[in-house]
Amino acid sequence: MSSVWIDLSYLVVIALFIFGLKGLTHPRSAVRGNLLGSLAMLLAVVFTLMGTEQFDWSLIALGIGIGAVAGVILALRIQMTAMPQLVALFNGFGGLASVFVAGAYLILILKKSSPGSDVLVATAASGLIGAVTFTGSLLAFAKLQELKFIKDIRFPGQKLLNLGLLIGGIVLSVLLVNSPEHANLYYWLMVVLSLALGVFLVISIGGADMPVVIAMLNSFSGLAAAATGFVLSNNLLIVAGSLVGASGLILTQIMCVAMNRSLINVVFGKLQPSSGSGPDADVVYANVKSTSPDEVAIQLEVASRVVIIPGYGMAVAQAQHAVSDLSDFLTERGVIVEFGIHPVAGRMPGHMNVLLAEADIPYDQLKEMDEINATMDQVDVAIVLGANDVVNPDAANDPNSPIAGMPIIEAHRARTIVVIKRSLSPGFAGVPNPLFALENSFMLFADGRQAVVDILAALREG
Repeated sequence: MSSVWIDLSYLVVIALFIFGLKGLTHPRSAVRGNLLGSLAMLLAVVFTLMGTEQFDWSLIALGIGIGAVAGVILALRIQMTAMPQLVALFNGFGGLASVFVAGAYLILILKKSSPGSDVLVATAASGLIGAVTFTGSLLAFAKLQELKFIKDIRFPGQKLLNLGLLIGGIVLSVLLVNSPEHANLYYWLMVVLSLALGVFLVISIGGADMPVVIAMLNSFSGLAAAATGFVLSNNLLIVAGSLVGASGLILTQIMCVAMNRSLINVVFGKLQPSSGSGPDADVVYANVKSTSPDEVAIQLEVASRVVIIPGYGMAVAQAQHAVSDLSDFLTERGVIVEFGIHPVAGRMPGHMNVLLAEADIPYDQLKEMDEINATMDQVDVAIVLGANDVVNPDAANDPNSPIAGMPIIEAHRARTIVVIKRSLSPGFAGVPNPLFALENSFMLFADGRQAVVDILAALREG
């Protein structure tokens, strides 16, 4: 196919990508948007192959086969609770692909001629950003998976080390551009430094900040892909990578606001420790009161408005379908049921929205943090299901708390609070939550799904 037709085909693919992203902005159109994006990627591969004169079909078939098998296995076996980890891996392997594609093209072009400075600059950017994305994403995956050998590691001079690795990578990039005869050596040395930078950037960041990191690495993977597009002179890859990079950057900013973090601090790994100082848990929880499913049912029977605030605990317990049943039962009895969604509840942006949509909960019941906070004092019962840091009043009341200044869902303003948790263990921020010991707060210690099932059974029994 001629280059003119290929470019025209790319315009169609780009339009599909844009319409796909537009669809993903609202739950009602998210499935359609996802299908449009998938179709666009399929057409992108087909049109790219049609525009290439020489390639090894056997390698292409092998790559498609491996990718298809891996995709089917992941789609069938990955639980919704592990979706953030899967996203982290996608980001990482996207970055690694950019590193190898740019490096392979550099080796190829150096055998034929001396590449221009524009190609070398793009190659350096692709390798540097892609390598940081790869190791950073693997560390994010390990933290999200709560692997025991990965902890929040900090040591004296760590920030200086990060700065030194970054400067070293930039210096090698400059040498790569100005000394094409040694470009291969400089490129792979830069990749090694960037791999190390990705490790030390993320390894010190606490689990509470992983939603911000996931969004940031998603943006990095797109920027690496866009740079690779400049290396290959592929307009479609440039646009697609730019779309991912820009949307990831916007999402990163949204997450930063929700976590009360600055974007610069996130990029340079200066997030606050996740296990900082604070009051002793025994003191905070001295007046905790426990409750039972029957007692919660009594509260719900006389309630006119109920707000459910989900967190990662709901995902772990796979309680979203039980929650949907409870919501339907209360709604049928004339109770107004809403869901307060914090932007960083769970382990990645939109995690709770995905889980609740999977359980067919109506989209208009999902309320963003600012909207639900505006009327929280009119709520009869607030059910906190597996959430912790995102409802911690210390974020507003204790300036010395590691989460000080973080916007929260103000569950403490509800008339009655029911917190469903297995124990009083802290969230990822590692600090006690005084919400659990408020006078109007009651703890229901149980598995999230079983607790909701028991509450619903008690309601049905009257």
